[in-house]
Amino acid sequence: MPDVLLTNGAGTHLYGKVDVVAGSINKFVSQTRKLDLLEGVRVDRREVLSQPFVCEGQWAEAWQQALAPETPRPRQRVVIVVAPRSFGATTFALRLLAEHTDSTTTLVKLDGDWNTPSQGRLPLEEEHAYQLDLKDPETDRPSADFLNALSTFANHLEDARSYLVLTVAQELWDDRLTTRKGVQVVYLSEPPDAQRMVETRLNAAGHAPLVAELRSFQNARASLRGLHAMAAVRAANTIVMTWQEHRRLQDARTSAALHRSAPADADLSLENRITAALSDWRDHLDRLFGEVATTHDDAKGSLTLEDRCLLLALAVRQSAPLPTVASTARALHQALVPKDAGTKSSLSPAQSSFAGRGLRRRIQDVGAAVGSQDTVLFDRPVYGRAILEYVWDNYEDMREAMLAWLVQSAAGDSAADFSVAALSTLVLRHGTTAHLNTLGAIARESHPDLLSAVLDGAVHDEHVGRLAWDVLYRWAEQKHYAPTVISTCRRVLHDEAANASTAKRAMVRLRRIAHTTSEPDLRRDVLKAFEELASRPTGTARLVAEVRDWQESQASPKSGSLAFLALMPVQDDGLPWLMSDRAPDIDVQRALQDLLSSPDTTAEAIPYLTGWIRMCAPDPASYGRLRDQLLPALRGHNMFHAGMKLMKALADVTTPQGVNAGEDFYQHLVDHRLQPVFSLTKDPA
Repeated sequence: MPDVLLTNGAGTHLYGKVDVVAGSINKFVSQTRKLDLLEGVRVDRREVLSQPFVCEGQWAEAWQQALAPETPRPRQRVVIVVAPRSFGATTFALRLLAEHTDSTTTLVKLDGDWNTPSQGRLPLEEEHAYQLDLKDPETDRPSADFLNALSTFANHLEDARSYLVLTVAQELWDDRLTTRKGVQVVYLSEPPDAQRMVETRLNAAGHAPLVAELRSFQNARASLRGLHAMAAVRAANTIVMTWQEHRRLQDARTSAALHRSAPADADLSLENRITAALSDWRDHLDRLFGEVATTHDDAKGSLTLEDRCLLLALAVRQSAPLPTVASTARALHQALVPKDAGTKSSLSPAQSSFAGRGLRRRIQDVGAAVGSQDTVLFDRPVYGRAILEYVWDNYEDMREAMLAWLVQSAAGDSAADFSVAALSTLVLRHGTTAHLNTLGAIARESHPDLLSAVLDGAVHDEHVGRLAWDVLYRWAEQKHYAPTVISTCRRVLHDEAANASTAKRAMVRLRRIAHTTSEPDLRRDVLKAFEELASRPTGTARLVAEVRDWQESQASPKSGSLAFLALMPVQDDGLPWLMSDRAPDIDVQRALQDLLSSPDTTAEAIPYLTGWIRMCAPDPASYGRLRDQLLPALRGHNMFHAGMKLMKALADVTTPQGVNAGEDFYQHLVDHRLQPVFSLTKDPA
């Protein structure tokens, strides 16, 4: 039996060996708290309920199967939703929990960091509703043993008034796995009506007039039939972008300068343009990318290799100066030429170029226009995206070359850069992380900031964000990728618009680096990210929570100590915030003792402590108060060496009264009988 210590308040501090501490014990939940439980982020119930949602047809049937007939609550404490990829199963699961659990229940989306599903890694808190995606074929395949363990886990969930909903990719689910007690399995076999989903999203985005027009476009509506949930969401975005593109073209037609060089399809109606966009211009692109032509032929319509490179360059760059488009296309063409092909051509590159059409004619032949001042006019982002995706989907051998070309042609590392946007579109297009890993290998050393920008866009994507976060979680423990993870998380945390769940995911990955790395440089980089976070009110709250979790043994001590160090420079009315009257509810003395008990963390903490003392030295009252607050921590076990290092670091700090801070601490800490042995002028033995 464990030793149980009953306390009367939460402020009790324990330094001996106690197995259980409790103010009162109502029941014992059989769940051991471990540092390797799956991490999760809280989900805002109101945000989930505010999102456009369509639940009809087979989805409505599955929804009712998941609910108990007598109460509007899930039928079982564990619900497994099996669905093909891109069907919207995660949305289904979160909406189910948001609508059919008590308002006091905390919604948590878990990150599946494991080598194989294990019930022992699942967290258990009272009045929590957990959602977890199982979609990675290498690590997420559920087994019979896992389901058996979930059956037992369901009892603990019931005791805690909590729920767990798993979404499992259909190809990972073995139909021979039978239902267990306490576990409900539901199947999503058909997506909701795609047109209803598109209309719902357009209405929610304030595009009701566009909905009315869409209903009159018979061919466009036909293109929507049979789309799965993710494709329907993408179609809604495509329709809006195409409508905006159409309006820009119509407005531009009034410009005489453009009218002389308008794109070939400038006269397309909105219906034809939307219909073509919803089909990703497949028929049109099939003609352009037919059998490679050696020369351009208007009748045949198939593009030469050089023109294909030009069209891809336009798809990425859109409207840009003529030299920029030309150099970008030339870079791709050169990347595709075999390294040993230089001597096999009878014509030099200059002769081959001069034997063909001029650049202006080629630009017109691929559907763009050349305006005044040699500017290429190709303001067609939807069409450009379709071109990139067509080549990506149909030419597998081109993918790595395209990634390398886009990395090299990037003009910057912001999300607004065309190459960054194109990379973000392509690397997670097929719902796997293989291409993101390829991009990482290409860009991690030569263009780390660009790689971070791509990942920053990916983690905010509603469809592939979870995959991108999973990649960052795995990369966090790899030395070569950890700088990219830190950079990406800093971008996320610097974004004031980032919601709490997104910021929590970034904190989890920084914590993972701090916990796993043995590289001093990486630890310093995490500390720098935490210090940036400490400069903002929302950031200090997250760091305080990290320190609390550390002191409650629920988080990594390496990460918790860094969070504490990052909070040390924060000031409150000219004083160290952690030592002020408005200090947060954390045990500062315990944190200092933990930091100063290790030589490595002592070296990190001493500069911050000297900073505190320098800050307070000009004011005798503040200095005296801070000194008296620090002395108990410096008198703790194994503190002598740390105390001597601090006193030596304070040798040049003097109060206005002429008191040397180092000597003052020395007199308070070192017994006068030992002072001849341990002098400030030499290192302690």
